Amino acid sequence: MHFDLVDLRLYLNVLQAGNITAGASLSHLSLPAASARIRAMEASLGVAFLQRTRRGISPTPAGQALAQHARLLLQQVERMNHDLSEYAQGFKGRVRLMCNTAALTEYLPELLADFVRQHPTISVDQQELTSLRITHALRLDAADIGVISSAVDTRDLQTRPFRDDPLVLVMPLDHPLAHSPQLSFSDTLSHDYVGLSANSALAVYLEEQALHVGVRMQVRIRAEGFDAVLRMVARGAGLGIVPRATIERWQAPRTFKVMNLSEPWADRKLLLCARSFAQLPAYAVALLEALSL
Repeated sequence: MHFDLVDLRLYLNVLQAGNITAGASLSHLSLPAASARIRAMEASLGVAFLQRTRRGISPTPAGQALAQHARLLLQQVERMNHDLSEYAQGFKGRVRLMCNTAALTEYLPELLADFVRQHPTISVDQQELTSLRITHALRLDAADIGVISSAVDTRDLQTRPFRDDPLVLVMPLDHPLAHSPQLSFSDTLSHDYVGLSANSALAVYLEEQALHVGVRMQVRIRAEGFDAVLRMVARGAGLGIVPRATIERWQAPRTFKVMNLSEPWADRKLLLCARSFAQLPAYAVALLEALSL
């Protein structure tokens, strides 16, 4: 089967016009040339695409299938031409990046700032979601790249390591649990928490972990960002859970206690994720490589 774009446009024009003569005219071809192309298309598969009657032509079942595929292929060609014309105008693309809370606040700000500075014609549309929702978005082609926790199912996606991102428990120095040698998340759930915004991906994730053990988190107050959580915890507002990277970045005196959590989900890793790294557009590959360093 050897059809080219001229063949496909001719075939659709013939169907639209209702006869080969008018279809040839719409395609800027002579009638003999158009007829020869139609015959060659039919001969290449050994099947008729057109039924010829006194009133003109109509598609056979095979012809209807060909028309459907031809329309899709030509639409894709039009999209390609549009995208490439943007390259010619200096605009190379917008990467759809979805990431969880820790990636968005702890690891990505400097990396993304450096990337857009070094690639002035590429934009990054970033959105915070839970890791599970990010994998759903990738499967639906609603995102190019995700930064997710290793705890979610990625069997039909491609991944590569991004960062180790263990979560730690923080508490006031005089908290009743401060002298415990080791704590699990469930051990803490009878105490008040300083939580992140209710829409935060990590807040949703932690509340889901609490529900897995049959208890609801007692979030007494919410803070905007990990630094605010630490400041509130230090003033005695409750317990908090933050990435260890937040503790390592903290510059002020540490007026709170930090403890590891015993649950495997707290010792998490972050992954870069996509449906297929090889099928990403060039501008998304550029960001993927920048984040992989």
